[in-house]
Amino acid sequence: MRPPPLLPTYPGLVVTRTDRVWDGRFPLDVVHFRTRRFDGTPSGPRVWELWRRGPAAALLPYDPWADSVLLIEQFRLPVLAAGLDPVLVELPAGLCDSGEDAEAAARRETAEETGLMPDLLTPISQVMLSPGGTDECCATFAGRVRIPPAGPDGLLGTAGLAGEEEDIRLRVWPAAAAIARALEGGFPNALTMLALLWLGARRATLRAEWSTR
Repeated sequence: MRPPPLLPTYPGLVVTRTDRVWDGRFPLDVVHFRTRRFDGTPSGPRVWELWRRGPAAALLPYDPWADSVLLIEQFRLPVLAAGLDPVLVELPAGLCDSGEDAEAAARRETAEETGLMPDLLTPISQVMLSPGGTDECCATFAGRVRIPPAGPDGLLGTAGLAGEEEDIRLRVWPAAAAIARALEGGFPNALTMLALLWLGARRATLRAEWSTR
């Protein structure tokens, strides 16, 4: 197995041992450590499983001329395991390739999963997707696109990489409707909710800036 990478140093953190227990595509490390508590005293021994997924990127495709967004839908087995509808409404997203920066990854994933290439990007936030278990940190952006006319129910077709068995459905939403659904808690996906609530706060400014450039 590959040796586990060293954790960054942090005041009060003492790592006593790290074991790599799985070395597949996404390795799993078991870390034995102590930390300094907020009152200044040392903690007792702690053991934590750390799933190494690494940096990721996601993008909300926004068409400022049509004032609409393009969201993707795909089957997610862990969502079914959680007892929810497994066809999840998402942003185009994925892990960064080795040496690839987040903006490049966001553009690439959007092109692969929607067939559209954003020409302008603005950052939204960096988000830890499951901070209790994985080091995956997702840089999230809004990107300007021109969305083609959609069919009934906003359907725009399907997409995805055949080599990865991706089966992605594309759906166009009026921006106001997508934001309203997010405010109602209608998307059980953290990145989708975050990006749409951000768009709700910035939509007028973003639309004015992007539709004239």
